[in-house]
Amino acid sequence: MIVKYISFIIGIIWSYSIIKTQSAFSKKAGIVFKIFITKVSWFTFIAACYFGYKNFTIKTTVIGIIIGVLLVNIGFYFLKRYITQRFKEKNIIIFKSFFEYSLIFLIIYFILF
Repeated sequence: MIVKYISFIIGIIWSYSIIKTQSAFSKKAGIVFKIFITKVSWFTFIAACYFGYKNFTIKTTVIGIIIGVLLVNIGFYFLKRYITQRFKEKNIIIFKSFFEYSLIFLIIYFILF
């Protein structure tokens, strides 16, 4: 039972972290990211909630969802603080742009080839 609950929480954290990651991208990359990745993550999140509902009580399912969402939000908060303290804003923008264009390129590459 504990293994099932831990896998439920990991599923919630995994899917919600990818959903939350979408907000960090610009509009161009955000559209591509939203179409290909976030939609699947929403389905994964809903499936994880359903898994929790079917295997546990409603109370433990809601507690697991709250714990997962809080852990992701706290993790993103501390990661943002660390990155802004560690790197200059210019370097962050350069890396973000590089990452966004690389993501768009990879998605186009895998669709066409």
